[in-house]
Amino acid sequence: MYRDLAPPVRVFGANVEDHLAAMLAAERAYAAAMANRADDVLAAGRAAAGLALRVQEAVLALMRAQSAIDCIEGEMPLLLGIDAISLCLEGAGERPLPEGFVAQVMAGRAVWFRAGSGDGLLHGAAVRLAVHEALVRVPGDGPPALLALTARDAGRLEPVQGTGALAFLGRAVAAALGR
Repeated sequence: MYRDLAPPVRVFGANVEDHLAAMLAAERAYAAAMANRADDVLAAGRAAAGLALRVQEAVLALMRAQSAIDCIEGEMPLLLGIDAISLCLEGAGERPLPEGFVAQVMAGRAVWFRAGSGDGLLHGAAVRLAVHEALVRVPGDGPPALLALTARDAGRLEPVQGTGALAFLGRAVAAALGR
């Protein structure tokens, strides 16, 4: 309410001064809250930029690689700063998924961040590392596929860090697999 009022003129004594002090205190609290909010937004932006840079490096490695699958499971975890990545395809590959699994799990999403599922189907030997995970749809003409990214540290796979960057990674993987 004090933000919408015009400040009173100090002519009538102590009661008016109390309202002026309350208005100043309210504005100071509002300014402090906005400063904290700006700090949070800047921190999230820096984290997203960091993930976007790591995704760019991973895509460059994918472009140089002789084998896309070796690059995905061997180089990309280190480049992305996570513990493991699995490429999972419906009915094919090292981690075959049941038919309809990708559509059911992803439910139209390009990227889904979630707490680790403990699903050995997605993570194989890295299932114990899958405390936090991001599932990334790999679009394309082949069998439905996804990347299962795993991390023990929650800060490595947070939704505010760049769903768009990981969706781009999924499209880049699809292009590499289609070569």
